[in-house]
Amino acid sequence: MTTGCIILAGGAGKRMKTEKPKVLCEVLKKPMLAWVLDCAREFGFDKIGVVSGYRREMTEGFLNANYEDISVFYQDEQKGTGDAVSRAEELIRSVDRVCVLCGDAPFMDARTLKSAFELHEKTNAGVTVISAELYEPFGYGRIIRDSSDRFSAIREQKDCSPEEAKICEINSGAYWFDSEALLSALPKITNKNASGEYYLTDCVEIIGNAQAYKSENPAITFGANTRADLYRLNEKARTSVIERLMDEGVSFISTDGIIIGNDVKIGADTLILPNTIILGKTVIGKNCEIGANSRIEDCVIGDNVFLDNVKAVSATVEDNVKIGPFAQLRPGTVIRRGVKIGDFVEIKNSEIGENTSVAHLTYLGDSDVGRGVNFGCGCVTANYDGINKYRTVIGDDAFIGCNTNLIAPVKVGNNATTAAGSTITKDVPENSLAVERGQMRVIENWDKNFKRKKK
Repeated sequence: MTTGCIILAGGAGKRMKTEKPKVLCEVLKKPMLAWVLDCAREFGFDKIGVVSGYRREMTEGFLNANYEDISVFYQDEQKGTGDAVSRAEELIRSVDRVCVLCGDAPFMDARTLKSAFELHEKTNAGVTVISAELYEPFGYGRIIRDSSDRFSAIREQKDCSPEEAKICEINSGAYWFDSEALLSALPKITNKNASGEYYLTDCVEIIGNAQAYKSENPAITFGANTRADLYRLNEKARTSVIERLMDEGVSFISTDGIIIGNDVKIGADTLILPNTIILGKTVIGKNCEIGANSRIEDCVIGDNVFLDNVKAVSATVEDNVKIGPFAQLRPGTVIRRGVKIGDFVEIKNSEIGENTSVAHLTYLGDSDVGRGVNFGCGCVTANYDGINKYRTVIGDDAFIGCNTNLIAPVKVGNNATTAAGSTITKDVPENSLAVERGQMRVIENWDKNFKRKKK
């Protein structure tokens, strides 16, 4: 039994007042389309397709940059969900069962898809609609059941009678279809309705052999048509992630200003302080303290790490490290165990060895630093000559004096020392002291000093 998934992602989102496709609007800094794609991946479909439309180059560019093996289909005019699904006929013909999902409904979950699929197969249905109950169902298509409580049809809001409008069970916009039944029904859909569109919901009555699976998770129906809707999705997701992390042993003194992405993993007994943002595929270990005012994205953080006012992107930090305040770790940085990094330090594409100390006001770019190295205040690795970038290598137990400039490519040997104020342009042998300063000149009775004293 092969399964396929079609994700509808062609809408313009006019009420969003955005120039990009609606599905690329973000929830917790992650496009809504990405949430749906991740759900589809978790389910394990054999094939996944996305139907693009408005600003297709943006949607397809996002897919090409972030996902593999996704088929893309194009709906040149937005004439309704039925028309959109028909554009993916090639995918439908290649599988036995096909699921249709909305690209702007980010909270669909794989558990719901699996339960609905089980009902679909058990009853040998031609179509199974995934539904949920909402206290305020305005705007959603209603699930119509007969006197025996058997599902019979879906009625869009614009086409509901007054009695039908009172129904709280609504269509989530997600369906399971027998592929042959769907292919047979699509050409029979008409646009004779209040919107003049081709509704996929009409397939329910056309196919006839229909079921409705009511999900226990009403959030699967939540979407966004306005910025206010998008804000509510963000708040829902933010609260849900924080509550999940609390259940997993993560502590919060206050949740003010805290934003944590849905894909973030954090170990027990870690404390997240206010105004901290953690995004992407970040993994944080146990017994850490993160924040306040930190931003961590796509990083791997070990156990017993202390980050205070730190910005880190695509970096690795091992156990027992202390960083901050006001430090930045740029992509490609690896901080080994026991390192201490102080205030106003920036590290880029460098590896810092175990138990090294980078106290303050220092920039290390494209550098390989050994164990037990001590950096004084104001040190810089000059890694760029305006055309090419070069690496600096510093051996174990070296001592880099205050205001040392290391002009790459250059090597400082094990247990070597650079004198404060030196500009190192040549390799420094191990167990040696390098002093590279210009000869001091003293000009007595300098006019500027004389005038200042007189004033």
